[in-house]
Amino acid sequence: MPNKKEYSLIEAIETIGAEVDPDVDIVTVKMVGSAKAPVVRVYIDYPGGVTFDVLAETQKWISEILDEIDPFTGSYTLEVSSPGPDRPLRTPKHFEGAKGETVKIKTSEAVEGRKNFTGELLNVSEKQVVLALEEGNCEIPFEYIAKANIRDK
Repeated sequence: MPNKKEYSLIEAIETIGAEVDPDVDIVTVKMVGSAKAPVVRVYIDYPGGVTFDVLAETQKWISEILDEIDPFTGSYTLEVSSPGPDRPLRTPKHFEGAKGETVKIKTSEAVEGRKNFTGELLNVSEKQVVLALEEGNCEIPFEYIAKANIRDK
């Protein structure tokens, strides 16, 4: 899951972006590279798929948001892209859209004696997800999910 800085960027982009283009789903934000010149990767989804025009327009308004909130002391590079086939899952809505898919989840705390899970996503609620594993179903609380994504086939 995103760190504190990434969460603050997601929140700012989602809040303002909801007014600019409510159809754009901010899947996640990742910051990589050095602290002095980070690369900010914003992964988006869009009904009907992410096209070049959607990427270009979204990059423009996200860049304006970042310029306005000025979250970095120096320069940064902004990259906006589709999450790809192994898309990250961050919100209950993301998990809901992945029901029936094979997902990989890493947890921060042990659940049933382990921290790594791969199985079919059966159910989602506001508090947990339910995976079908070889040994049976497993309930994983959202608060324990450190990283989750659809498993690339």
